Amino acid sequence: KNSGVVSVKLCQVVKEYTFLDYIMGGCQINFTVGIDFTGSNGDPKSPQSLHYISPQGVNEYLSAIWSVGMVIQDYDSDKMFPAFGFGAQIPPTWQVSHEFPLNFNPANPFCAGIEGVVEAYRVCLPQVKLYGPTNFSPIINHVARFAMQATQQKTASQYFVLLIITDGVITDLDQTRSAIVNASRLPMSIIIIGVGGADFTAMEFLDGDDGRLRAPTGETAARDIVQFVPFRQFQNAPREALAQSVLAELPGQVVSYFSIHKLKPPHDPESQPSAPSASAL
Repeated sequence: KNSGVVSVKLCQVVKEYTFLDYIMGGCQINFTVGIDFTGSNGDPKSPQSLHYISPQGVNEYLSAIWSVGMVIQDYDSDKMFPAFGFGAQIPPTWQVSHEFPLNFNPANPFCAGIEGVVEAYRVCLPQVKLYGPTNFSPIINHVARFAMQATQQKTASQYFVLLIITDGVITDLDQTRSAIVNASRLPMSIIIIGVGGADFTAMEFLDGDDGRLRAPTGETAARDIVQFVPFRQFQNAPREALAQSVLAELPGQVVSYFSIHKLKPPHDPESQPSAPSASAL
């Protein structure tokens, strides 16, 4: 028997782009590095400090920068990384700063490649005094200002990623929650790597995997943009394992933002030459 007629008034074919489509199509991933120089890390001259550089020239901060940086730099076309420290007293006035350039050049905080970030960190470390408190919100808001400018884009041309390396003792949790909720509406993600053996409960909370993060006002994050990884779980694992875990959620976060805003890659990825390998993702 005739059960009725289905009449289609409007039909649209919508192409769903992948992370690689955006990368190959000209989307720029802009990485900024933030390093924790607060007193809870311990005196850098003491071998017990997380900032103590061993005779072999390494510490947990350097290992984390190298391990993750060697992968992320493939997705940043100009390989120029703004790098900042927070929670230290800096020369010449010894004021506490929560977003100072590692190279002490506010007009040009960029470092050339991961090697440049490592070198800036090595040179900066003996020149600052570890202090506190551990405030995340200033550096999150710093990157968010650039991401806000990028919301004017007509294509999926810019996305910002803030990599924070910290010992995990956070002071401004409420302000950080608000900053993350605001950033969740921008083309931006935050990766937090916890070094040392501190209690990372606050970091797990910010990650939002157990439910959407809320600001103190009750406002809910538009999407989950934070990935937290405890470094020590990967200390004896291959470098690729850390990088894979750190970047596990980033492709989905990039795609979700551009999909929500119906932004296409700047160029048709199907007519582009091959892109960097995504094996680590």
